[in-house]
Amino acid sequence: MRALVLDPAPSGRLRFTADHPEPEAAPGEARVRVARAGICATDFGLKAGYMGFSGVPGHEFVGVVEDAPDPAWVGRRVVGEINAACGRCDTCRAGRPRHCPHRTVLGIQGRDGAFAERLVLPLGNLHPVPDGVPDEAAVFVEPLAAAFRVVEQVPVDADTRALVLGDGRLGLLIAQVLHRAGCRVTLVGRHPDKRALAEGWGVATAPAEADPDAADIVVEATGRPEGLARAIALTRPLGTVVLKTTCAEAVRFQPAPIVIHELTVVGSRCGPFAPALAALAAGTVDVAPLVAATFPLEEGERAFARAAAPGTLKVLLAP
Repeated sequence: MRALVLDPAPSGRLRFTADHPEPEAAPGEARVRVARAGICATDFGLKAGYMGFSGVPGHEFVGVVEDAPDPAWVGRRVVGEINAACGRCDTCRAGRPRHCPHRTVLGIQGRDGAFAERLVLPLGNLHPVPDGVPDEAAVFVEPLAAAFRVVEQVPVDADTRALVLGDGRLGLLIAQVLHRAGCRVTLVGRHPDKRALAEGWGVATAPAEADPDAADIVVEATGRPEGLARAIALTRPLGTVVLKTTCAEAVRFQPAPIVIHELTVVGSRCGPFAPALAALAAGTVDVAPLVAATFPLEEGERAFARAAAPGTLKVLLAP
């Protein structure tokens, strides 16, 4: 099987191979042929040593089911939740499978991912893709679900003032979701072209060097270790900081402002697929302008180089 493989640390080398072993489906799992996969900041973190992962990375995908415990799924176009829980522990029985201590995570922890011709996931992780949503949009379901997780964790209304720090792929999705939810959101970023894109959606923006007024909610999505300190500084007393960035580097910050201003700090990771799919089907979230380029799997190293270039939005792989 053709695949991109991340070698173990410390090399962090990403290489293409034409003879990676086919994934073996465990009981209850489906085999999916990948149609598109997206490169995200987490994949760069893995290359830098985050999670100590080696194997096939990639967790944003859309594909077609080739084999499944339920034959009715065969041939269906799907996306998939990335956390494969055990289903038996106390955490799973309490309805928190995303946090199962025994879980594997697609392309991140203990399970080969989507930068390959095929992957396997539990059938219960899969979601059908509506016919009107093209592959180039469906591949955004996983990060868009992560954006919807913000409003799932922190309710907002028309009186809520929010800042999104970071105008990268995830920041742009979060800004759209918050704007769609009706709150007053400002996207703070370093790239004029990305801010212009957000302004076209009706989202207010500010340059990274600006000093905006403190907000009720500040979402940290810069991908930078120093983002946390700025997010704390821009949150009003009794406000909420939402942390989206994961990175390999250690983060140092002064916790005193959290105590003094009685801030709530919310870690935010994976989110609900249903509203993400519904938003793409209805066209209420726009992802088409976020696709910068698509590369064949064999050119994965070039694809990563393009994705790493400053200002680049989403780069896709087409296995």
